[in-house]
Amino acid sequence: MITGERMAAVDENAAALGVPRKQLMESSGHAVAGAVRAVADPGDRVVIVAGRGNNGGDAFVAARFLDEYDVTTLLLGRANLIGTDIARENWDALQRADYDAREVTDSAQFELPDADVVVDAMLGTGISGDLREPAATAAAELNEADATVVAVDVPSGFDADAGDHAANGVDADRVVTFHDTKPGLADLDAEVTVADIGIPAAAERFVGPGDVALARPDGRDGRIFVIGGGPYTGAPALAGQAALRAGAELSFVAAPESVAGEIQGYAADLIVQPYESERLTPEQVDGLVDTAERHDDIVVIGPGLGTADETLAAAREFLESYTGPAVVDADALEIVPDIETDATLVCTPNRRELARMGGPDTDSLREAVDEIEAFAADLDHVVLAKGVDDVATDGERTRISRAGTAGMKVGGTGDTLAGIVAALLEHADPLDAAAAGAYVNGLAGESLAATETHGFLASDMLTEIPTALWDGGESDD
Repeated sequence: MITGERMAAVDENAAALGVPRKQLMESSGHAVAGAVRAVADPGDRVVIVAGRGNNGGDAFVAARFLDEYDVTTLLLGRANLIGTDIARENWDALQRADYDAREVTDSAQFELPDADVVVDAMLGTGISGDLREPAATAAAELNEADATVVAVDVPSGFDADAGDHAANGVDADRVVTFHDTKPGLADLDAEVTVADIGIPAAAERFVGPGDVALARPDGRDGRIFVIGGGPYTGAPALAGQAALRAGAELSFVAAPESVAGEIQGYAADLIVQPYESERLTPEQVDGLVDTAERHDDIVVIGPGLGTADETLAAAREFLESYTGPAVVDADALEIVPDIETDATLVCTPNRRELARMGGPDTDSLREAVDEIEAFAADLDHVVLAKGVDDVATDGERTRISRAGTAGMKVGGTGDTLAGIVAALLEHADPLDAAAAGAYVNGLAGESLAATETHGFLASDMLTEIPTALWDGGESDD
């Protein structure tokens, strides 16, 4: 099962892998035509009611495969407002080949012809809520028609993420849905067929530009609260700056006063909050939890903390008290398997840290995907294991990011990753944030490697993050 939102990401990933949306639309249209043939006899009257999106484009393709039927295609709206190039191309193909294809520019003009089969291709998986005109009028006529109604992907008015169906949505007799079934389709009083349209399994398994589009913010929002520093100062500064580069509005660093000035010196953009101590201790925990909870912060805990017993005790106490989202990195990771917490955690171990946490001890994370997934399931937190290939899993779903370069072995790239994931957690599901964060971090490294090869630093990657997040890896299709 796949949500409509996730399906859009998979489509984009498939295009990046070399299977363009135009090819997928051709396959989808062929599948729709097959669904029509299953309920129609040659010569039957078929009416296609199409919207201006790719759902309509699938139906335009289907019309070309139905020459043995009497087919009319009704476009709701003006053709010059068709929303995608590939849907418009397929509408134009119908016009040039002299198919019966007409525009309906006003709901008052809509009149459904008598038909044996009606194809509902008005609205697809990206639309939810009650239908508006002209789709509302068209849906009412479809529901009253003495015809078999075949819906393309989902019936118009059906929410493919939540599984809800609008009160004035189309009541389809049959649904031909693509790639995988959608939540809630099985509850409809309709026969549902899942059509394989040629999306490679890699489009779901490997992280790509679709995953980034799913996770990235629309604009600046959110406070990141980095709890780090003590023995080391660069790590929390990198995490905080990376979060800003990935769309966070503000980035705070809570650190011992003995190193607060040094951390502040890395970037004027950070807001450093010192506390009286040489390192994090349990005495600071109540204040840190209060700050994070009061401001609905996204927490990053671990970078540069060190492994003193009292520091680990404080990290344990913080995570057992905190109830919000947190990225757990570096020195704080080892306490995670033994804590009980209501916080939503994304753990970002490298392969050695993964083994110390009780996960698989392996030189190849990609070859240990099943073991990492099982470990995350036992841990009951998202795990983003960092290596040549990064593995992100919540114990049930797993994504592999292949982005990155050997130059990223330099220290600090894990800290930039933690900051990126934290920024994305403001907007995205934890697994989606982890997977997209790994990919964006990798793309930033690849961009630098194009000129610097092995000689760049983690701090150099900061300026590459915005381009990787908002422009990197997108398909031209």
